[in-house]
Amino acid sequence: MNVSHWISDRSKAVEMSGIRKVFELARSLRDPVNLSIGQPHFDVPESIKAAAKAAIDSGKNGYTVTQGIPELRDRLLNDVRKSFDHPDRDLLITSGTSGGLMLAILATVNPGDEVVAADPYFVMYPNMVALAGGTFVGVDTAPSFRIDPNQFLAACTPRTKMILLCSPANPTGAIVEPEAMKAIAEFARNRGILVVSDEIYKAFHYDSAVRSPAEFDDSVLVIEGFGKTYGMTGWRLGYAHGPKALIDEMMKLQQSTFVCAPSMVQWAGLAACEYDVTGIVTDYKRKRDLLIAGLNGYYEFEVPGGAFYLYPKAPWGTGTEFVTEGVKRNLLVIPGAVFSRSDTHFRISYAAKDETLERGIDILRGLAAR
Repeated sequence: MNVSHWISDRSKAVEMSGIRKVFELARSLRDPVNLSIGQPHFDVPESIKAAAKAAIDSGKNGYTVTQGIPELRDRLLNDVRKSFDHPDRDLLITSGTSGGLMLAILATVNPGDEVVAADPYFVMYPNMVALAGGTFVGVDTAPSFRIDPNQFLAACTPRTKMILLCSPANPTGAIVEPEAMKAIAEFARNRGILVVSDEIYKAFHYDSAVRSPAEFDDSVLVIEGFGKTYGMTGWRLGYAHGPKALIDEMMKLQQSTFVCAPSMVQWAGLAACEYDVTGIVTDYKRKRDLLIAGLNGYYEFEVPGGAFYLYPKAPWGTGTEFVTEGVKRNLLVIPGAVFSRSDTHFRISYAAKDETLERGIDILRGLAAR
């Protein structure tokens, strides 16, 4: 049966993730050196697992209130209010960080509205904007991948509804400097543009203190999550905090979509708030430095200030051609065309065992010398 006439224009506007294609390719290779996956390589800490199991065993398996269980929501909101003196700031527990971003975009972006973000960008951003009928506007940040606020301001038009920031960034690991955050937040406030700050990699800052554009404007919407920090990406737990009126609209949409974040995972999130990830972050900084030392002199790249990615320039050919050759040598990395309008770079994830990183470095050195 031909079902193409059933498919909506909205669905047709969304492209299949290039990252998922690499995941499928990984299944066909024997013992690949997999430096493609954008998730922590460590398991969920035992205390967090135990909290989830205890929640299941004690019958906490039904729906929760849409905004999240009071225990977790109050704990997170208390932490937020210690950081930001914003009396009107409220908080919503979401089904993953992506769930929070989707709710924010659906609640604010009308067909024809524009959303400005850095290029390279997280692969979901353009698709989420497309689902809302909006237009994604990527601002080229190469070769430094640092955000120049003047470029962002120049990209804004009367149709701009949202500026979407991500720090540390996926795929580059770049940090948005506080001066740039301030300039963008103040410009957006004066122009009536919403700033959304995706802070899913907040814990993974290596060389600088954690900063947020919400420091400079109380109307900034912040999206955070538990998946990357605690290795619980598949558990789907995030949260959003921002102006109460916007959080209320997102909550209304969550009632008609996700309903609520998974109940037992919310109780696990409460336990995660007590877990110290300092050792994990220190280990990931060491992995970053190991990878940088191994590839220095072989590739052009900017040292990432956070997250767990390195974004080198392909030494020959396009990013896609380079990655394709890597597959022939049993190496999996992601071509930059997945994250950008330019196909010049590729992404390495160093969320991997040291042995895997060392094998990857050997292959990458050989590829550079081709």
